[in-house]
Amino acid sequence: MAATPNDTVPLKPLQGGALVLLTIAVAFSTFMEVLDMTIVNVAVPHIAGSLGVSSSEGTWTISSYALASAIMQPLTGWLARRFGEVKTFVASVGLFVVFSMLCGLANSMPMLVICRLLQGAGSGPMVALSLTLLLSSYPKTKQGIALALWAMTVVVAPIFGPILGGWLTDNFSWPWIFYINVPVGALAGVITWTLLHKRETKIYQTPIDIVGLVLLVVGVGALQFMLDNGNDNDWFSSPMITVLGITALVCITFLIVWELHAKHPVVDLSLFKRRNFTVGVTALSLGMMAFFGINVVFPLWLQTTLGYTATWAGLATAPVGILAFLMAPVIGANINRMDLRAVVTVAFLIFAGTSFWFASFDSSASFATLVLPRFIMGAGIACFFIPLNQVYLSGLPGEEIASASGLANFCRTMGSSVSTAVTVTLWQHRGEFHHAVLTESVTPDHPAATQFLQGLNHVGLTGTKGLTLVDQLLTREALTLAVNDVFWLCAVLFLAMIPLLWFAKPPFGSAGGAVGH
Repeated sequence: MAATPNDTVPLKPLQGGALVLLTIAVAFSTFMEVLDMTIVNVAVPHIAGSLGVSSSEGTWTISSYALASAIMQPLTGWLARRFGEVKTFVASVGLFVVFSMLCGLANSMPMLVICRLLQGAGSGPMVALSLTLLLSSYPKTKQGIALALWAMTVVVAPIFGPILGGWLTDNFSWPWIFYINVPVGALAGVITWTLLHKRETKIYQTPIDIVGLVLLVVGVGALQFMLDNGNDNDWFSSPMITVLGITALVCITFLIVWELHAKHPVVDLSLFKRRNFTVGVTALSLGMMAFFGINVVFPLWLQTTLGYTATWAGLATAPVGILAFLMAPVIGANINRMDLRAVVTVAFLIFAGTSFWFASFDSSASFATLVLPRFIMGAGIACFFIPLNQVYLSGLPGEEIASASGLANFCRTMGSSVSTAVTVTLWQHRGEFHHAVLTESVTPDHPAATQFLQGLNHVGLTGTKGLTLVDQLLTREALTLAVNDVFWLCAVLFLAMIPLLWFAKPPFGSAGGAVGH
C-alpha cells in the first residue's frame, strides 16, 4: 500500500477565490459530460445524413456513449483508490476532451461510434468524482451548498442538451456539439489539477479483480445495449434482444455473488448493507425512472403528434429548470435543518401532482398550458435530488464517498435507461390500443362519425381522402391518450415511493469532507 503525505494531516477546506474557481471548474466539466448524454439526440438526423447512414444507425452515437459510461460508473471507487481521486478525475476530463475532439473530426460512422464509446468510457468516473472532490474541499457546514451546486449541473444539463444541440446544429454544423467540450473541459482540467494536485487522496495498490471486471463489462454492456435497441427490434421477439437479456441476467447475477465474496471487489456492493445508502439509492433510481420517463415521452409527443419543431419542443421542456435552479441554493443552505424524508416526500407529491395534471391534457393544449406544469415541476427537482444525495451519503467515511457516488450514479443511469425503454414502448403500445378502440366508433351507427364524414364530403374530401384524414386524427388522439396513460403511471409510481423514504434513518449528517468551518 502506498500513501500520500496528507494521510496524517486532516485536509483544510479551500476558501475564497480558490473554492469558487474549483466549484466553477468541476461544475462545468460535469455539466458538459451530462450534457453529452442528450445533446446528440436532436442532431442524429444531421449526423446520419452527413455520414451517409440511416437514422436508426445514427442512434448508435447515443447508445455507444451511454453503454461505455454505464460500465465505467461503478468502477469509479476502485479507480479512485488505485490512482487517487484527483488524478482519476483530471485524467477522466482529459480523455473526455480528446475524444470529444475526435468525435467532431470523425468522417465515417464506425469512427464516430468508436470515439463516442471511448468518450463515454473516459468520462464515466467524472460525475461521481466531481461530487467527491467538492465535498472534500468544502467545510462540513457548507456541504449542503456543494451538494446543491453539483445536483443542479447533473439535473439541468440533460434539459438544456437538446436546446443547445438543436441551436448548434441549425446555426453551425453537428461537429460543434462535440467541439464545445474542448475549451471548457481543458480549462476545467487545468484549474482542478492546479488547485488540488497537493490534496491527492490515499492510494491503495490493490490487485485487479479480473473476474468481477469481465462480468461487469459483459453484463452491464449487454443490459445497456438491450435497453437501447429493444424497442426498435420488438423486444423479446428478436433473438438478439433475447440473447442480450439472458447474458445480462446471468452475468449480473454472478457479478453480485462474486463481488460480495471477493477480497478486493471492483464494485463495493457492501455499501448496500447500510440502510440509508440502500433507501437513498433505491428512491433515487425509481424516482429518476418516473421523472426521466416524463422527460422522454413529453418532447416526443410534442414533435411527433402536435407538430412541434425540435427547438420549440426543447423550449416547452426547459422551464422545469427555472425553479430547480432558483431553489437549489436555498435547499442546500438549509439541508441540515430539515427532515430530508419530508423534503423528498414534498418533491414526490409535486411530481405526482404535475404528472396527474399532464395526464388531463388533450391534443389542443396550448404552449402556455403545457409550460405551466413543467415550470411547477421544477420545484420538485431541488427537493428530490439534493436531499437524496445527502441521505445515501450520510454516515459514510470520506474514503467511501467515491465508491458510493459511482454506484449511485450507475443505478441512476440504469433507472434512466430502463425508463426510456419502457415508457417509449408503453406509449407506442397504448397508442395502438387507443387507436383500435377509437376506430370502433367510426361506423354508420355512430351519429357524430357520420356527421363528420358528411362534413368532409362537403369540402371535397371524399372516399379514401376523407378516411385518410380521419385516420390521422384518430392517430393524433390515440397517441395523446397514450401519453396521458404514461403520465398517470408515473404519477402513481411517485406516490408509491413515498412510504419507502421513511425507512431511512436520521441523522443525515454530512459525509466525509474537510475539517474546519
